[in-house]
Order: sequence, then C-alpha cells, then structure tokens
Amino acid sequence: MDINARLNEQMVAAAKAKDKIRLSAVRMLKTALHNKEIDLMRPLNDAECMQVISAMVKQRKDSIEQFAKGGRQDLVEKEEAELNVLQEFLPEQMSDDDVEALIKKIIADVGATSVKDMGKVMKALMPQITGKADGKAAGEKVKALLS
Repeated sequence: MDINARLNEQMVAAAKAKDKIRLSAVRMLKTALHNKEIDLMRPLNDAECMQVISAMVKQRKDSIEQFAKGGRQDLVEKEEAELNVLQEFLPEQMSDDDVEALIKKIIADVGATSVKDMGKVMKALMPQITGKADGKAAGEKVKALLS
C-alpha cells in the first residue's frame, strides 16, 4: 500500500479513536514527507520515504536521551509514544547478525583494509540498511571490523 494512503488511513483511525498522540505523530510524519516532496519538487520514492522516517526515528531517540538526562519523564514518555508510531511505518528491522554479515560482505566487495576505507564501506552500506537498521550502530561495527 502507498505510504500516503496508509498515513491517511491511520490518521482517520486515530481521529475516530481520539488517540491524540498517534494522530499527532501521523500528522507530523505526513507533514515531513510533504515538505520533502516540496523541497524536491516531485513525489518521493520508497527509499526517500524511508530516509525521512528514519531521520524522524533518530530525532525521537536523541530527544528521549536528552529529556532523560534532563529529568523530564513526561517528555520522554511522549517521545517514546511517537517513536512507537513512527516505527510502525518502517520495514522489519535487521538483526545484529544480519547487519554484521552485510558489513563483512561489503568490506570484501570494496576491498577495504583499514579505518581509512570506512567512507567507502558506509557509502555502499547505508542504502541497503536505511530504515532497516541503526546507521550509528552500523558505523561503529564497521569501525570495529576495520580496526
């Protein structure tokens, strides 16, 4: 199903259920996707949609971490609820073993031998894991495997 159709369906369902947090998160996602379309002056493809959703998930995770440090449990709970809604629109997440196997394959494919080659590996890796795995954790694994 088209992402916009899914978003509209979810928005109507959340409005009918009077689920304010879900409705807010879906509207926020719909707006972010619409703004990206305006920036590019064309409809988004699936990969670009996943990039936008992944960026929003990353923002939520960073916010949760910052609010927890600041002792704002009320905001942590709100961000976690939004994060759960956003994650429903991402494909199934890859396991750590799958990510590591993919990294090893890419390292062999690009002929990387040291940490200096990390950029080449990440350039080949990121399009394959966007929306399916955490890029920050993958980067740390790449660095560990190249060290």
